[in-house]
Amino acid sequence: MTTETNAPIEADTADAAAVTFSDLGLSDAVLKAVKDIGYETPSAIQAATIPVLLEGRDVVGLAQTGTGKTAAFALPILSRLDVTQKKPQALVLSPTRELALQVCEAFEQYASQMRGVHVLPVYGGQAYGVQLSALRRGVHVVVGTPGRIMDHLAKGTLDLSELKYLVLDEADEMLKMGFAEDVETILADTPDDKQVALFSATMPSQIRRISKQYLHDAEEITVKNKTTTSANTTQRYLMVSYPQKVDALTRILEVENFEGMIVFVRTKSETETLAEKLRARGYSAAAISGDVAQAQRERTVNQLKSGKLDILVATDVAARGLDVDRISHVVNYDIPIDTESYVHRIGRTGRAGRSGAAISFVTPRERRLLGAIEKATRQPLTQMQLPSVDDVNVTRLARFDDAITAALAQPEMISTFRDIVGHYVEHHDVPEADVAAALAVVAQGDTPLLLDPAAERRQQSFDRDERASRPSRDSDGGSRSHDRSSDGGSRSYDRDDRGERPARGPRTTKPMSPYRLEVGKRQRVEPRQIVGALANEGGLSREDFGAISIRPDFSIVELPADMNPDVLDKLSDTRISGKLIEIRPDRPGRAPRSDRDERPGRRPRND
Repeated sequence: MTTETNAPIEADTADAAAVTFSDLGLSDAVLKAVKDIGYETPSAIQAATIPVLLEGRDVVGLAQTGTGKTAAFALPILSRLDVTQKKPQALVLSPTRELALQVCEAFEQYASQMRGVHVLPVYGGQAYGVQLSALRRGVHVVVGTPGRIMDHLAKGTLDLSELKYLVLDEADEMLKMGFAEDVETILADTPDDKQVALFSATMPSQIRRISKQYLHDAEEITVKNKTTTSANTTQRYLMVSYPQKVDALTRILEVENFEGMIVFVRTKSETETLAEKLRARGYSAAAISGDVAQAQRERTVNQLKSGKLDILVATDVAARGLDVDRISHVVNYDIPIDTESYVHRIGRTGRAGRSGAAISFVTPRERRLLGAIEKATRQPLTQMQLPSVDDVNVTRLARFDDAITAALAQPEMISTFRDIVGHYVEHHDVPEADVAAALAVVAQGDTPLLLDPAAERRQQSFDRDERASRPSRDSDGGSRSHDRSSDGGSRSYDRDDRGERPARGPRTTKPMSPYRLEVGKRQRVEPRQIVGALANEGGLSREDFGAISIRPDFSIVELPADMNPDVLDKLSDTRISGKLIEIRPDRPGRAPRSDRDERPGRRPRND
């Protein structure tokens, strides 16, 4: 049914500040999970969208990544979920496997206080068996990429007959990657009475047409972005895997000259865990979360103000209203998932004209959040490198020198120990310099004053060998995809205006072989769509692509000559621009296979 959307609503961050999650009409279990996570107040898109979705109306949300869109649709869906029904009730379409996994993890967090909620990620590169087993057991929410969802629908393994909620997340990105036809087919093949929420950073004509054709009486909500950060605060980020975070933070604490620091984490359980690890490393650290009693909170904050405490590990809700001039550094140990929280966090430093520093830990799967923060705050973050062993040793020596200088400023103590050293020299015939060095050894105790660079190099070599022996996966456990630019395209795969000259991928020493794809210029295919589809479905990295040549009716792409047959099997059902690519090794003179719709067991579709 074709309908017009209502007059657009502009959601303002300032308006959202006065609203709490309790005001939005969410279920008690979802509210408790939100509190446990540490969410303080809803973002602008959440405050404007959640009540509308809870009313059962369709929504078109225009907002950038990082504004809290996932919670805006996940919280109302979970609040209305019927856990007794085993067939999928909600379907979320995402452009990439990385985003699908992030959305899936968010659903699981928000459903932590609900019993029996099952969420399934569905994407290329994962074995069908895992997905089929989960679907047979019963799933309430499915989060997946359009191509793999289409494959399940064609095979009859995904039953959406009872679907109540459908979300198009990052709709403009899905269109750029060639999923428009798949998205429209899914919309048309699902129940007419489902509720639809479409989220997009932009509103191109194609998305406007889809919203008018497939959404009914939709409310259009636009987020007015007013997030700003202090010019007195330098903002940096460090690319780090999750297991490396504690060691990375320890290195930063070694080399950064800080007075007081707040380290932000996402959950209350992590506050005490991290604070304990820091105390074990010799730092004065304490944890506060939303569950800490007010009296204890005040004592901890006063300790921070007075200098008895140097590091505060906190959640967003615990840091509400915290104003301590001594805070010189803020570390986002867990990068926030919305830009408003980021601005709120780093606003704890750089206050009253003082300079401040903000450092954010970013895992490979969180690159999108980093880009969203930079775009929303209109201020780029500078990438920093993990402090090296030499950096740490230089800092330790400087502090050791300072300690000696401070001791020399106490003449009475110096006089007493001078006599003790003189007595030792006289009776043992040892040079005074050697005695001083021996005293330094005694002072350092069990912890060496300086780190061993050779041990560091051995560890790095071991880590490289370990990575080389494992399949190509990112540090968070997700399959590594190709490097994508901010507009969703691959940085290295651009063709000339005619699309006839091969585009080169990144330089690689791998032996490559040509593969033929039965999509070309007639389907308006671009290299970035080919890269995106093959990387998502086959788990390929950007180094696995060579030249890409797009012809009128087909395309040739260079892939590793030793590519695992299992990867080719995974790619066999891949679609680009709604058409099966029918990938196979390119052998000149070989006739093309019969049309894909003649393959047994596949539902015909009009391309």
